[in-house]
Amino acid sequence: MAQYGFFFDQSRCTGCRGCSIACKGWYDIPAGPLKYMRVYQWEQGAFPNVRLGLLAINCYHCENPACVDACPHQAIFKEEKYGAVLVDQDRCQGERDCWEACPYGSIVYASDQRGEKAQKCTMCIDRLETGELPICVQSCSLRALDFGPLDELRKKYGDLDSLEELPDGSITRPSVVFKPRDGKKQLIPWDGDKALELWQQRGPFAPADLPPTFTSREPVLEPAAGSVGRDRLVLKAGSVEELMTATRDDE
Repeated sequence: MAQYGFFFDQSRCTGCRGCSIACKGWYDIPAGPLKYMRVYQWEQGAFPNVRLGLLAINCYHCENPACVDACPHQAIFKEEKYGAVLVDQDRCQGERDCWEACPYGSIVYASDQRGEKAQKCTMCIDRLETGELPICVQSCSLRALDFGPLDELRKKYGDLDSLEELPDGSITRPSVVFKPRDGKKQLIPWDGDKALELWQQRGPFAPADLPPTFTSREPVLEPAAGSVGRDRLVLKAGSVEELMTATRDDE
């Protein structure tokens, strides 16, 4: 069996969501939670050491796909020509065992209704058959994505099959090669304490009796749990609402 796969360069991704939007357009998927390509943004750390996490993730068409064995109706299979993992909609009963098994949350649904059929990235097998790249790869203006035979991708980019935020690649042997983001660098010297002082002030034209915007720096330096809307990567959302919260901005 041939095995094709993806390359994702996390250091080049800006979270523009062009890949997700192009995917929806190609498959005529309406606005909403059904997303074959999900793009996540989440905040890491606290002032003054903050960083934005970015991840574009589809299905990695694993060499040992857990979803295939998990389906009691044999509705998920791995085809021979490209190694794509596909869903047979006629067999799918919407019981979600496949979703439970997939460590990447790559099985997606249009709603939370029980019996809703599973859907997922198809590797754009229709485009491959006409000699085209997957639409997500074709649409990435930053060239953060690539696609091809997995052995060729590994020769070109290395063999890293996981990122800090993702499950260990040994679990399902995903057909993907990653380049992690670069380490954070301070490009322009600045004074964090001075910035906090400025934030506390109301400004030169504010009424003199107004209190400062905050009196204690502790909530800024150590924000309470839950005060940051997206403070972690949620690969396996428990509902369509949670998925939309984690991947919004691409509708």
